[in-house]
Amino acid sequence: MFRVEFGKSGKYCDGISRRHFLQAGIAGMGSASLSQILHAKSMSEQAGVEKKDTSVILLWLDGGPSHMDLYDLKPEAPSEYKGIWNPISTNVPGMDITEMFPLQAKCADKFSLVRSLHHDTGDHFTGGHWMLTGRGDVNGGSTAGRNPSISSMATKVLGPRDPNMPAYVSVPYASSIGLRPGYFGGNFLGVQHDPFETDSDPNSPNFQVTNLNPTTGLSIDRLKDRKSLLQSFDQLRREVDQSGMLSSMDRLDQKAYEMVTGEKARKAFDLNSEDNALREKYGRHTWGQSVLLARRLVEAGTTFVTVHFGGWDHHWDLQSGMDSYLPRVDQAVSALFEDLAQRGLSEKVLVVLCGEFSRTPRMNNGGDGGPPLSMGTPGR
Repeated sequence: MFRVEFGKSGKYCDGISRRHFLQAGIAGMGSASLSQILHAKSMSEQAGVEKKDTSVILLWLDGGPSHMDLYDLKPEAPSEYKGIWNPISTNVPGMDITEMFPLQAKCADKFSLVRSLHHDTGDHFTGGHWMLTGRGDVNGGSTAGRNPSISSMATKVLGPRDPNMPAYVSVPYASSIGLRPGYFGGNFLGVQHDPFETDSDPNSPNFQVTNLNPTTGLSIDRLKDRKSLLQSFDQLRREVDQSGMLSSMDRLDQKAYEMVTGEKARKAFDLNSEDNALREKYGRHTWGQSVLLARRLVEAGTTFVTVHFGGWDHHWDLQSGMDSYLPRVDQAVSALFEDLAQRGLSEKVLVVLCGEFSRTPRMNNGGDGGPPLSMGTPGR
């Protein structure tokens, strides 16, 4: 049984008041406890059940874009309620989307629209926490995450699909409502379950993941010598550590060492080795190249990749913002669907496109934040 109880106050992102969060029951993928998930995994392993070779790419539209202007148009609604753009047909009978998504309209048979998901808050922080952790335990401005993200839980249970790859990556960085890593983090699971961030623009001509390159003047051989020296201190560090923090850092150090000294991760992050025509198809902009990098990572063995599409809190200038954003989303998302299909990865990679909530129906030059919400789609 799902139950959510709230106190009284305004529930929309209108700057007037905040709903005080009193009690949250169970919701979404965060409903099962981690111990239950780990127990189920252990039972499956004992029974010899084959581990599924599955990855997730989460395209996060931070700020709450409008459903009614993207995937859930209301053309018969009164003018003050319906969206700005007209619907167009797709290659799936009965499925219409915004005219701003002509490329996705041609490949709609490769994705589904889920319009039944709902949460009852218009607070960016509560909504973001709901969507990314499955729980609503925060409320109000700049509230730090309290629960691990779904991506952190997934990678704790599954680990990387390839031991030479990071299990969890955020491109170009992990940010939820301005918090880093915010609700994408591992929180009480430990920092080793935070995402590995590229922390640079994949569309830059000089793009490189700084943390994958040894310090200038430090060769791989010298790095290995330093690794041996570091190991000589391990026993002392374990004896000193009373909090478990150093244990977490040991695991981070080991993963970082494996990634820097190995070839597979560095090759996966090397966008310059990608076919130029395919890079153009995804779009020569940050979002397009970030999505392409996400595909390269899951193909190489990463379990969970999040891609940050920021700036969707259009309160006062919806059309101007959308005119700029929507063509880039259309190009990148349609290219991803087609690329995955051509590589035989459609059944192995789950792509989720969403933000923390939708928008109120009245225009208000952008709409106040609030329900209803459609999962898997950006929205108002």
